Amino acid sequence: MTTCPTADERPGYPYRRLLTEYRYVAVLNVGCALIATFLFGAKDPFLFNLIDAMCIGTLAYLFIYGTRLALWRGAKRPNWAAMTAIIIVSVPLAQFIGLSISGWAIYGRTPTLNYFGSINPVMTLLFTAGAAYFFNSRGRIARLQATAAEERARTEALARQAMQAQLQMLQAQIEPHMLFNTLANLQGLIAIDPPRAQLLLDHLIQYLRATLGSSRAEQTTLGQEFDLMQSYLQVMAVRMDQRLAFSVELPDALRALPVSPMLLQPLVENAIAHGVEPKIEGGHIAIAAVRDGGVLRLSVSDTGLGLDHADQPGHGTRMALSNIRARLQALHGERASFTLTANEPCGAVATIILPLEQT
Repeated sequence: MTTCPTADERPGYPYRRLLTEYRYVAVLNVGCALIATFLFGAKDPFLFNLIDAMCIGTLAYLFIYGTRLALWRGAKRPNWAAMTAIIIVSVPLAQFIGLSISGWAIYGRTPTLNYFGSINPVMTLLFTAGAAYFFNSRGRIARLQATAAEERARTEALARQAMQAQLQMLQAQIEPHMLFNTLANLQGLIAIDPPRAQLLLDHLIQYLRATLGSSRAEQTTLGQEFDLMQSYLQVMAVRMDQRLAFSVELPDALRALPVSPMLLQPLVENAIAHGVEPKIEGGHIAIAAVRDGGVLRLSVSDTGLGLDHADQPGHGTRMALSNIRARLQALHGERASFTLTANEPCGAVATIILPLEQT
């Protein structure tokens, strides 16, 4: 797995940061000029003290940050001893050059070895040390935030991979189970009811053809998902000897919407296995999709035995529904939901709500 470069390793990022972080240096320079003028009673007016502070502070910032970029660019950070040495060297140099520049700009003086001015070196050293601590703290916080963001992204990626593996395992379980049962039923029908056996074989071929197009894909369309469910229900209707009736309602405007595969099949299988099939007279299953404002509402309703039967011991309904909720959480977060409610006058309704902009 490739490792993403850190912020400081990205091309041009340290130099952009050098400019963006300068706003804090400017604020510190203004504060230094205010203290020198009104707290320490410097003889020069505030504007002159501000020019001194801006020249000295800017140079100190450039010397310290520039040295760090030259020697420790990347993930490696300078230790406290190295940073202390850099500050000790940079402050006198910035003090001398800064006062020389401001003296020339204000008074037209030529550079001299005058090391003292309205901004004395002790004040410069204190402000520089404070600024270094401030920027170091900001850098540490930024690194911690970046690490936390990378960890969240890694966790989400692992969750998606786990969910995809679970989906593939579910597909591997569903297809052989359904196929073997259907073939066994087909074998029995060939001898006693050849026309019905032929109908079952036709629907099975149609279902397998639809399955090949979407069962291994990470994403399918809502139209393909509904076509797959229609083929599956046609197979099950023949197997259950017309004890199963069904309807599929999908507006043409929603057919092209991309969705994760296998969203509906667990719900349809659950409705058949725990609702319609155990009921002597069978029942009806309706699959529908509607746009409801900014969400997509998918529903699978049946007229089977209802929730009381599904909650009996020995049924895998709760585990299947927990897996559906976990999968929706991994794919869409809190913006997706799944509910299972009672149907009127009998049966159950399973509803999945997906955010349209994420489908």
